[in-house]
Amino acid sequence: MCLKNRVKISLIIPCYNEEESIPLLISSCKRFAESRNIEIIIVNNGSSDGSKKLLEEYIHQYKFLRVVNIEKNQGYGNGIVEGLRHASGDILSWTHADLQTNPEDIMIGINLFEQSSNPEKLFLKGRRYGRPIVDTFFTIGMSFFETILMRTPMWDINAQPTMFHRTFFNSWELPPKDFSLDLYAYFMASIRQLEIKRFKVKFGERVYGMSHWNISYKEKYKFIKRTFIYSFILKKRLDSNDKN
Repeated sequence: MCLKNRVKISLIIPCYNEEESIPLLISSCKRFAESRNIEIIIVNNGSSDGSKKLLEEYIHQYKFLRVVNIEKNQGYGNGIVEGLRHASGDILSWTHADLQTNPEDIMIGINLFEQSSNPEKLFLKGRRYGRPIVDTFFTIGMSFFETILMRTPMWDINAQPTMFHRTFFNSWELPPKDFSLDLYAYFMASIRQLEIKRFKVKFGERVYGMSHWNISYKEKYKFIKRTFIYSFILKKRLDSNDKN
């Protein structure tokens, strides 16, 4: 099955105060988006810097670029979902704006979709390498916890890019508005019995700015706490649906 000429791909990139990263981000996207049927949707997720003004300048320069403006930041997940709702692609995806993961990694995923005999049942995620050892141990701990709680193998839950067919997105109900969106999508793909494939992606250092959560042990603790709470909520909700 060939998707190259007739299927459109949408890549959602939420940006929160990433003014310095945006020129390099768009330059990176330009290398692959202009040669394929790919739309790049940058979500200005309530930024308080000059991101909105800068994106308004870029949107007139590139046909592949679309911008969604959110006035008030309601969370990472909310920004992505709003971008997905504005997307016109058959294959939907997202990644981060900080360039620690290269946006061009979606080309690996596109090749896997092109090779698939049933792309509607395919769910792809990157699998990071090159991360600091402390962050790797953090990922291992979270992966074991989610695997045991959800009773399904889960690894490197927040790795990017994330890619899937539009029909999967249309089945979502009450997706979370924070960083738990990665967990929600991954777990829902598992219980919907989608074919989950992972591929290696290099995880580099931030070029500009700093993380909005991975900046201290205190912030990591808050992230872990929120994830734990949402994990139990999600598990309870799905167990309740199964009983009904």
